[in-house]
Amino acid sequence: MSFYIASSPHHHQRRTTAKLMQLVLFAMLPGFLAQLYFFGWGVVFQLSLAITVALAAESLCLIARDRAPSSGLQDNTAIVTAALLAVSIPPLAPWWVIVIGTLFSIVVVKHLFGGVGHNIFNPAMAGYVLLLISFPVQMTAWMPPTGFATNAPSFIDSLYLFLFQFTSEGFSLEQMRRIDTGSMLDAVVMATPLDHLKTQLGQGATLSEALQHPQFIGFAGAGWQWVNLGYLLGGLLLLQQRVIQWHIPVAMLGALSVCAILGSIFAPDYLPGLNIHLFSGATMFAAFFIATDPVSAATSSKGKLIYAALIGVLIYVIRSYGGYPDAVAFAVLLANLCVPVIDQYTRPVTYGHNKEAG
Repeated sequence: MSFYIASSPHHHQRRTTAKLMQLVLFAMLPGFLAQLYFFGWGVVFQLSLAITVALAAESLCLIARDRAPSSGLQDNTAIVTAALLAVSIPPLAPWWVIVIGTLFSIVVVKHLFGGVGHNIFNPAMAGYVLLLISFPVQMTAWMPPTGFATNAPSFIDSLYLFLFQFTSEGFSLEQMRRIDTGSMLDAVVMATPLDHLKTQLGQGATLSEALQHPQFIGFAGAGWQWVNLGYLLGGLLLLQQRVIQWHIPVAMLGALSVCAILGSIFAPDYLPGLNIHLFSGATMFAAFFIATDPVSAATSSKGKLIYAALIGVLIYVIRSYGGYPDAVAFAVLLANLCVPVIDQYTRPVTYGHNKEAG
């Protein structure tokens, strides 16, 4: 029996990295299908182009590092990075947005740091932040969920919007994003639930007034609540299959929940409640698919709890007092920076050594 040494991500079960990544992709399917239903064909276009660019970039980087492309492509990590980024951006963002983001994630964040197992930041979230800072208009142009759009684009129109930002009949993306509010205004441009709340509260409206927007049906907003439930279902599958451990999802969601409950108690007119924080935006997606990245997260059980709780608190603080409505990507990257310190103070003591002796 040989002793095999490899870089992270490590796993105690007899599963290859490729198999684990396949399970992650399979677990993403419920959330992906919910996005496809509520936000249209653009999700498929983004995913297809992102995977193509990721595989091409991965191959070129491996060749430049004098490694056989087949050896690196078989682990499926590039595909997972592409998928995580593709479902994070607006479905009808221009094609070049996902190309830039994917190239940055694979080439800069992953391979310039040494390849799989060596990157200090989550590649997908680093690519997302680059895009959000560089192209804020394109990165906030989400379509209204199914049933809200004045003119819901067809498959062909979605493809035209993805490639050219105009439909086959000449309508712009801005025109397609408008919804009928039933007021004296003809229509307004749709915003995500968190973005709408951030804007309305910043203009002096109370929370109850902001929640009067027609998209706030159900318990957390049309479309978004079901997308979060889809990723929650996929996350539970990952837990059941022991692809991830419970520490990070529970600590992140727990810390965010505590902050949301306290905010509702002390400022009920201005801080959204628990339902909004948990089921609007990318909360469940982050808890089970982003924060659990085995390379950029903390390693020990205690460290994972601290790391994930920090993400939950940062999400709440940035959402409530910062300039970005969702805040997941920024929270994850800031926590990634803290991982070396967290690991330093939470690593288990080596058997036979006391803690003081190190």
